[in-house]
Amino acid sequence: MASEKRRIVVVGNGMVGHRLCQTLTDGPPSARAGLEIVAIGEEPRPAYDRVHLSEYFSGRSADDLLLADAGWYAARGIELVLADPVAAIDREACRVTTRSGRGFEYDALVLATGSSPFVPPLPGIEAPRVLVYRTIEDLERIDALASRSRTAAVIGGGLLGLEAAKALL
Repeated sequence: MASEKRRIVVVGNGMVGHRLCQTLTDGPPSARAGLEIVAIGEEPRPAYDRVHLSEYFSGRSADDLLLADAGWYAARGIELVLADPVAAIDREACRVTTRSGRGFEYDALVLATGSSPFVPPLPGIEAPRVLVYRTIEDLERIDALASRSRTAAVIGGGLLGLEAAKALL
């Protein structure tokens, strides 16, 4: 890379990606002078507390769940890219490309992409009224649909399944 700074690209701006950005930028600005950090997230908002996601249904707003707003990233010199997930990684060129075509070279690449919800391969699972429970946007869709529905079914009896059923009540 042409720059003398070491560029770290963090793919994923969930709780882990946010914590890494925080750890890399804690301390005085002189300690991070040689770093350039780009955090790229798939979602349209900065990192938020997924552990307390169900509290959205008991009155907490999406903003209440934020771990840090965009200003926090800017104040630490972190370039925050939202709603534009990484679509390709070129390991030989040390470059990632986002869905919109933006490219970022890196010296170090961190994949902090989290997990995907398991959706059983059942007939009809792709229907528009079949939803997952993973993001704030998912909860907004559930809330909107539940407000005009009389019945619902929850598939999955794990922690999130039980929380989804409680929220629907």
